[in-house]
Amino acid sequence: MQQIYYLDNSSTTKPCEEAVNAVVDAMTERFGNPSSLHALGFEAERALTNAREQIAAELSAKPEEITFTSGGTESNNLAVFGAAHARHKRGHRIVTTAIEHPSVLLPMRQLENEGFEVIYLQPDKTGHITPEQLFEAVNSDTILVSLMAVNNEVGSILPIDDARAAIDSAKAPALLHVDAVQAFGKLNLRPGRRGIDLMTVSSHKIHGPKGVGALFMRKGVHILPRTFGGGQEKDIRPGTEGMPAICGFGAACAALPDADKERKKIAELNTYLRTELAKMPEVAINSAEDALPYVLNISAGQVKAQTMLNFLSEHHVYVSSGSACAKGAKSYVLTSLGLSPMRINSALRISFSRYNTKEDCDAFLSVLKEGLATLQKA
Repeated sequence: MQQIYYLDNSSTTKPCEEAVNAVVDAMTERFGNPSSLHALGFEAERALTNAREQIAAELSAKPEEITFTSGGTESNNLAVFGAAHARHKRGHRIVTTAIEHPSVLLPMRQLENEGFEVIYLQPDKTGHITPEQLFEAVNSDTILVSLMAVNNEVGSILPIDDARAAIDSAKAPALLHVDAVQAFGKLNLRPGRRGIDLMTVSSHKIHGPKGVGALFMRKGVHILPRTFGGGQEKDIRPGTEGMPAICGFGAACAALPDADKERKKIAELNTYLRTELAKMPEVAINSAEDALPYVLNISAGQVKAQTMLNFLSEHHVYVSSGSACAKGAKSYVLTSLGLSPMRINSALRISFSRYNTKEDCDAFLSVLKEGLATLQKA
């Protein structure tokens, strides 16, 4: 089998063995509907409860604070719309950032159409949002603050704790929502201890199956549902649960290594790659030094990203040109950072997982050098 070098883990990860086994078991052995009042249904319900407990444990949360969804996009939509509509009588201001995932930004546009005032905080050239920006934007009319824990394109870490402090300082009736899709399993989040009301997580970013995610909702927090049906997930997200994916998600959570130890290992790969890339005069690094080491964004000379991606792919090296959800569109994140059109058009995102090694980095560096030499001449 051809050796591949997969460095596109912010788009999706390869499912771990534990998750695959759990999915197969749920499909072949525990296939009952967890709402059915018979032995197979009870067995499925126990599997559902177990998965909920596994995900709650990773967040140091209570199982009843976990609501299953179809993924990060649905969780973000549910949190943003659900919070805004539940609190619209208490204020009309919402604070977010210009570098959020589209599943937050597009709902914000819709809320603006409904009459809400949305403040989009702009990052500095390194992708950071400052505490001062949050304290200035959040006022007593603010009902929701939504920001990602880690930016999916450049890896910058956003000031979640300062967002909570800004809400408290303004005595705002705001809920704090955090999109933690890129941070889950990589940082110790513990939302309940950090004053976070709503937190989005996703399975396929932590070596679980696609098609399942969860929304942490702190006990006592009330949001309005977006869908209506049979009463599952406490009526917040009804519909027959996707048990194979949910069980795989739980197993992937249980298989996560210690976040701090793993982050140190990934930081070594990131540092090695940065050091070697610095030897290439054509390459510029777009991720800040203090970004989450799992993400490294670079600009590769004057070669368009898609051209370089194709070249890398032909040599079995896989990275991305930004968010997979953007499908090749010009990066609004890098535009917000004030980068030149050439740097934006040639940007590549390398993203690591616990399965990556120095061999993956060396393969990328080798093919990138060859691509720069070949494609820039062309």
